[in-house]
Amino acid sequence: MYYPEIDPIIFAVGPLAIRWYGLSYLAGFAVVWWLGKRRAQTHPGGWSAEQVSDLVFYGAMGAVLGGRIGYVFFYNFDVFASDPLYLFRMWEGGMSFHGGLIGSICGVGLLARKTRRRWIDVLDFLAPLTPIGLGFGRLANFINGELPGRVTDSAFGLIYPCQNVAALNPQCVGQWESVARHPSPLYQAFTEGLLLFILVWFVSAKPKPSGFVAGVFLMGYGTFRFCTEFFRSPDAHIGFVLFEWLSMGQILSIPMVFAGIVLISWSRTQKVAASPQPDKT
Repeated sequence: MYYPEIDPIIFAVGPLAIRWYGLSYLAGFAVVWWLGKRRAQTHPGGWSAEQVSDLVFYGAMGAVLGGRIGYVFFYNFDVFASDPLYLFRMWEGGMSFHGGLIGSICGVGLLARKTRRRWIDVLDFLAPLTPIGLGFGRLANFINGELPGRVTDSAFGLIYPCQNVAALNPQCVGQWESVARHPSPLYQAFTEGLLLFILVWFVSAKPKPSGFVAGVFLMGYGTFRFCTEFFRSPDAHIGFVLFEWLSMGQILSIPMVFAGIVLISWSRTQKVAASPQPDKT
C-alpha cells in the first residue's frame, strides 16, 4: 500500500497559506480547552473558565518554546553550536515532545504561582487533557509525511515517496521507495493519544492523592513512547544512541517512567482531599 500523499496546504491566498500541520495543533489545543472546561465542572480545585483558558495558554506556550529548544539541544546541538540563530528558525521544522513537556511544566509553574495553587495539583488537572493534543500532533506528522518508520513486510506497512525517506535511504530512486515502512506516527497517535487519554481520564475520574494522576501520565507516556520507538526509524543524523538499538526518544522516555513511578509512590503519602478554594482574581 502506498502512502496517501496529502497536500500539506489546505488552501492559500497569496502568501498566506493554511496548513494541515498548524490546523492540527490548533484543533488539539481547542479540544484540550474544551475538555478542561468539562473537567473543571467536576474537579474539586475550583477552576474557573478563565483559569482553564490561562492554563491552556501557558501550557501551549511552554510546549512550543520548550519543544523547539529541546529539539535543538537533544537532536541538533551540533548545528546550534555552529549556527546559534538556528534555534530561532522554527519555520525550518523540528520539535521535541520531551522538550515541550519541560516547557509545559515550567508554564504550569507560572500559572500555579499566579493562581496560588500547588504546582503538582495543576499538573494533576492538566495531565488527563494532554494526550488528545499529542494525538493531533502525531496526525500532523503523518499528514506531512514525517517520521516514516522502519522497514517492514507487515500488512500495516506503507511505501513512502523517496523525498520523505531521503535521509533514511539515500539510495532511494524514482518517485517511490521500493520497500514498505511502518506508519509510526499513526501508531503513536493511537497509543500516546487515544489509549493514554482513556487511561489517564479513567484514572482521574475519581479523586486521587496529589501527584497520582500526573505520575500515571508520565509513566504511561514513557512506556508507550519507548515501545512505539521500535517501529520508528531513529533520526538519520543521530542513529541509535546506545547498545545499537536504543534511540534518543527511548533514552529520553526512560526518566519519564521512573519519574512517574516516583510520583505515584509519593502520592501514597498524600491525602485524598479537595484543594482549597483559590483566589480567582
